[in-house]
Amino acid sequence: MKWVLPLLINRSFLWMMLAANIAGTVYGYIWYGHQLAETPAKFLLFVPDSPTASLFFVFVLFAFLLNRNWSLFEALAIVTLFKYGIWAVVMNILVWKVTGTLGWQGWMLIVSHGAMAVEGILYSPFYRIKGWHLALAAVWTLHNDVIDYVFRMLPRYSMLEQYVPQIGYFTFWLSIASIGIAYVLCVRKGWFGSHVDGPIKTN
Repeated sequence: MKWVLPLLINRSFLWMMLAANIAGTVYGYIWYGHQLAETPAKFLLFVPDSPTASLFFVFVLFAFLLNRNWSLFEALAIVTLFKYGIWAVVMNILVWKVTGTLGWQGWMLIVSHGAMAVEGILYSPFYRIKGWHLALAAVWTLHNDVIDYVFRMLPRYSMLEQYVPQIGYFTFWLSIASIGIAYVLCVRKGWFGSHVDGPIKTN
């Protein structure tokens, strides 16, 4: 898999990734617009889960273009991109199963959120995450679960309302899995033996 690393850090490719993630982030916040308009101010930061995850990655990509590592953003990005990417894929498949249909927007969300989960993992060889970075990302992620499922600030899927307790249980363990994956790939170093040592250098 080492052949893909030079492509990932190519400046033209990074600019393309940055543009795609900025567009996705903006779209995501617009998608949450109606829910945000009704959200108490104290919860606003924790409601738009997926666009905030991609926003973290925007900062990671921008830092790469500066030949820098912003490690806390890297920790937040890998955990939340994987978590909310997989979460959205599963929720939209569940909508399809419950209702028997899924519109184009649902399929678009499956593809885009699947890509979120993949991109966070693919860039893991370039992250410089230490244990305390991951610990802070873990606190953020689990705290967000509390906000979503104790205070009911989770994304609104009206057709899945009856499954909220089960979804909350699934989400908690998905958070744990996401933190564990970040630990294995970044704190213990490397996927498929491809971790890149030294400072980030774009080409």
